[in-house]
Amino acid sequence: MAVAPPPPVSFNPLKRVALELAAERRAGSMPPGDTWPSVSRTRAVIRNPLGLLLDLYERRGPVFSIRVLHANNVFVLGPEANHFVLVSGAKHFGWRDGGFGDLIPLLGDGLLTIDGEFHRTSRKTMLPAFHRERIAGYRTTMEEEARRALAGRYDGELLDVYAWARALALRVAMRALFGFDPNAGRGANDAARDFERALSFYGEDYWLQVLRGPRTPYARLTAARRRLDELVYAEIARRRASGARGEDVLSLLMDTELSDRHVRDQVMTLLFAGHDTTTATVSFLFWELARRPEWDDLDSALDETLRLYPPAWIGPRRSLSSFELHGHHVPAGVPVNYSSWASHRLPDVWEDPHEFRPERFLPGEREKIPRGAYVPFGGGSRICLGMRFGQLEIGIIAAAIRERFTLERLPGHELEIRQTPTLGPRGGLPMRIRTRRR
Repeated sequence: MAVAPPPPVSFNPLKRVALELAAERRAGSMPPGDTWPSVSRTRAVIRNPLGLLLDLYERRGPVFSIRVLHANNVFVLGPEANHFVLVSGAKHFGWRDGGFGDLIPLLGDGLLTIDGEFHRTSRKTMLPAFHRERIAGYRTTMEEEARRALAGRYDGELLDVYAWARALALRVAMRALFGFDPNAGRGANDAARDFERALSFYGEDYWLQVLRGPRTPYARLTAARRRLDELVYAEIARRRASGARGEDVLSLLMDTELSDRHVRDQVMTLLFAGHDTTTATVSFLFWELARRPEWDDLDSALDETLRLYPPAWIGPRRSLSSFELHGHHVPAGVPVNYSSWASHRLPDVWEDPHEFRPERFLPGEREKIPRGAYVPFGGGSRICLGMRFGQLEIGIIAAAIRERFTLERLPGHELEIRQTPTLGPRGGLPMRIRTRRR
């Protein structure tokens, strides 16, 4: 018997503001924090959330409240808080009514935006595609695409690593996860640009996100979504008509009781998760390795990159029931967030927290990391489904680059980070290619 999908969510900004204010009134007392209205604080949440959260942690401790425009949010930071939200106290939290609900206009009812039995059933359906043996079978595709992307590169070339990795990672996702031909129709490059346009909505100031009508950021989001839908629905229709199936997630989903719309939602979610996070991590990895070109252990370098720049930098939830944490009472019905980005840079947990030190993850050192301190993929029953897929893909791409080249930083170029909604380099990441000397 099919499990009923979740009810629709309203995206009327005025209605959502009213719901947040009503929830806050019902909640009553909140943990102490910076709770007065502040436009500058709201801007800081968008422009420099890491600095803001680390400052609040230093002043307020691991549990605090912060008002972002109209809504009071609770933030919980540090190893114990991460473990509580992700594992030991996970029953207290919902995803769909938290910040992840903001992704529904793009992703629909995918794994990131659903809860309860519908989430458990959907995740169970997709698990076979991410078993260790199946992931190992994607290696050839990843290697082929990495070689293709590096063909024709030359010593001294200026390369936007972020744009290059985005096109590569999307081609891998289209082939390995869904059996799409990235050269057919509009192709991977057009799809990558549409994803970039859609995701840029989440980096806009809040007062721009709430606007509706022509030429608004929301109109740009919905137009990009329509073009992406054309790609996905066309492939679903082709396979329905021909009966074609493959060893991919799309084939698995089409043989379940999910409707075409919910097949599309899971596809869109995995395309998003399967290329956006990989793109950013590859970029940040080579930005940091440019200062440690002698470092040969890619596994530890990747782990340290994910500490400094976890793509899913924030984990928004809503409390389904009240709970106690670090001596603070948090009521039911309020937004609660953990942040791996901030927790990975706490000075009382990590020595030299802002420094790239892959030695932290070598055998003998990794075991010293406290439980819950390092959570780049989340944890518990909702740990990232594609974790092993992403680790394998990044490792193959990184090894392919380092076999032939090193990447140098440009003199004077400063790394700026944006959140849309995953971490990435603002404005791309230009670097200089150098042929590796043997």
